[in-house]
Amino acid sequence: MRWENLTDSDHARAADPALFGADAVTTRTFDTPEFRGITFHEVRARSILNRVPGASRMPFEWTVNPYRGCTHACVYCFARKTHSYLDLDTGLGFDSQIVVKVNAPELLRRQLASRRWQGEHVAMGTNVDCYQRAEGRYRLMPGIISALTERANPFSILTKGTLILRDLDLLTRAARVTDVGISVSVGFTDPELWRTVEPGTPAPERRLEVVRTLGEHGIGCGVLMAPVIPFLGDEPAQLRATVRAIAAAGATSVTPLVLHLRPGAREWFTAWLGRHHPHLVRRYERLYAEGAYAPKWYQRRITRQVHDLAREYGIGPTRAGMARRAGEQETAGPTDAVAAEPIQLSLI
Repeated sequence: MRWENLTDSDHARAADPALFGADAVTTRTFDTPEFRGITFHEVRARSILNRVPGASRMPFEWTVNPYRGCTHACVYCFARKTHSYLDLDTGLGFDSQIVVKVNAPELLRRQLASRRWQGEHVAMGTNVDCYQRAEGRYRLMPGIISALTERANPFSILTKGTLILRDLDLLTRAARVTDVGISVSVGFTDPELWRTVEPGTPAPERRLEVVRTLGEHGIGCGVLMAPVIPFLGDEPAQLRATVRAIAAAGATSVTPLVLHLRPGAREWFTAWLGRHHPHLVRRYERLYAEGAYAPKWYQRRITRQVHDLAREYGIGPTRAGMARRAGEQETAGPTDAVAAEPIQLSLI
């Protein structure tokens, strides 16, 4: 496995640069129902602040990812490819072989204190979910949030996890001193679709309860309506039901993102599609013939439909990465939703 880039071990630095020494990672399994079949690889990272490549479409420059791999097991997850960099399987291995950067909070605190750090916005949940099941055991996020709060460093979190409510007090405290943006991902409310494509996640209605609870505590929460899945979750009635539920939860904003299929995710999703909806395989091949993204005309159609529904239900679009302090009011109006170009980001 190629672990060397994740560790500050002297042994690893002296070894082959492509490999991580077997004695420098701790591998654990836990015989409890919620972690059965999951292997955790505990490593000590050398760096935790990751600069986003300049060519990226991301609206932020820095990320923090305390985990690699994700027990949410979303069949479409674009981050599956990153597991191959460690010689780990991008299918079931991505869902069950979780890399845990156990020193993430202390390392972040040290990096934020560096004279070179300029206090830029830090985004979390942009690769794998930082509130996946593993966080319930390792509890890395409280230390991470505290480190950012101590420096009044702006940050945002994108999650499908209800575990974020455990840190509600910490988030409220952070929002008093810096910009904090929270977004919850809910691409659809169809229970059958959820059970098959996002089997390890909390149900959509539970995620919307997170939106409601955060709002009740003065932390405005947007919804990333992602992914909108072609031919399975894009019917007008389905889009309406999802936007209506998002509005009822008190979301400050909603932004639709159409499914994208990068290498690694594309193969896993296509195999799933062949098992569950074989009649759609050819349609997907045509729709995604030009690459990872659906055609612009399709993205624009979905964006327009969702923004029209958002205006009808009284909510506006999320500007991805947008952060707000507790108590601030949304400034985007309904006209922003109509004028906005469809944005296809790699957040989910």
